[in-house]
Amino acid sequence: MKKIRVLIAKPGLDGHDRGALVIAQALRDYGMEVIYTGLRQTPQQIVAAAIQEDVDAIGLSCLSGAHNELFPEIVSLLEQRDAGDIIVVGGGVIPWEDIPFLESKGIQKVFTPGTPTKDTAIFIEKAVYERDGIEQSIKEPPKKIDHIGIAVTSLEEALPFYVNQLHLQLEAIEEVVSEGVKVAFLKIGESRIELLEPIGDAGPIASFIRKRGEGIHHIALAADQIEDRLRELSKNGVKLIHDTPVKGAGGANIAFLHPKSAGGVLYELCSKATKEAE
Repeated sequence: MKKIRVLIAKPGLDGHDRGALVIAQALRDYGMEVIYTGLRQTPQQIVAAAIQEDVDAIGLSCLSGAHNELFPEIVSLLEQRDAGDIIVVGGGVIPWEDIPFLESKGIQKVFTPGTPTKDTAIFIEKAVYERDGIEQSIKEPPKKIDHIGIAVTSLEEALPFYVNQLHLQLEAIEEVVSEGVKVAFLKIGESRIELLEPIGDAGPIASFIRKRGEGIHHIALAADQIEDRLRELSKNGVKLIHDTPVKGAGGANIAFLHPKSAGGVLYELCSKATKEAE
């Protein structure tokens, strides 16, 4: 995968670079190569360094209030030197009302104070990959554990423990005929426990209980872009049970990863079709 190179620069007379150093380290932690030019750089020096270092992007930090003059000048100088494809982003103490002007002058994104440093890294990565036509990896982790699936021989026998003893809220019971299972969802914090009772003697849950008995069957991770994630996992050598998502309980799109690629744990990727269960 492409190693992104970023120049972090402090144009003008601004003498404070703590924020710039924090951003530089955050980009390095994300896997990028970072060059820092130091304080009080002229636009000409910044552009010369960017071209010499063959960077993909420039991150400009300004606290002096001169951003409306300095940032557009850097973009203009890049274009004059046939380096207009270098992505330029900015940050620092920049009023919201100045952002439309800066963006109209070619600054692709302005990050205001308080923006998570990871958001800056993700934006730069996405912009560079889009510019270069590179298929993007998904570095965002799954949102949370959506539910833990537990195989049981009988919902009727299992539910009293969860409802009466653990005092969990029963949300719904439904059949997923395609998977040969009847499921019950119980709310626990932001996640759920999913009890799975086999319908008949066929299906994966019936097979699981025959081989291992009742117990934890799988862990479901809430994740968006399941199709893209499956393609990336497959490309990285992860064995899949589902190459494409299928419909699961509650209308969710789901796909299972093979436990042989996950230390013996069966993981499910789960994307809810609606927010009904949030």
